[in-house]
Amino acid sequence: MSKLTLGSYPHLLGFEQLERLLERSAKAGNEGYPPYNIEQTSDFSYRITLAVAGFAEEDLSITIEDRQLVIRGRQRDDSEGRIFLHRGIAARQFQRMFVLADGVDVGEAIMENGLLHVDLTRAIPEAVVQTINIRKG
Repeated sequence: MSKLTLGSYPHLLGFEQLERLLERSAKAGNEGYPPYNIEQTSDFSYRITLAVAGFAEEDLSITIEDRQLVIRGRQRDDSEGRIFLHRGIAARQFQRMFVLADGVDVGEAIMENGLLHVDLTRAIPEAVVQTINIRKG
């Protein structure tokens, strides 16, 4: 059985970039850490919340790279000189990526009680009707 692509549908024109975004999103390989939620906060806004207990604000970075929201965390190893009888909380780095559609903008990021909230807004699309003139050839 052959793989269906957006190019397989002749009435969908100009969606090649969408197909590349879907492939890139599938290859992002996000593992399960840290856990996160995505919630719709209104018709045109969203909030991504990551559980980042143990990370300080300076341990985190949020960037937009080629229409991808990239959130990285890297904890400093402060175990020098300490003797652990059990170490169940590891200093672990992570990278989470979210592909953003055109018109989605990243707002503010808020750190609260071990949770990192990143707010997103989507521009309200304008309804556009355009008339194309037909000329004689």
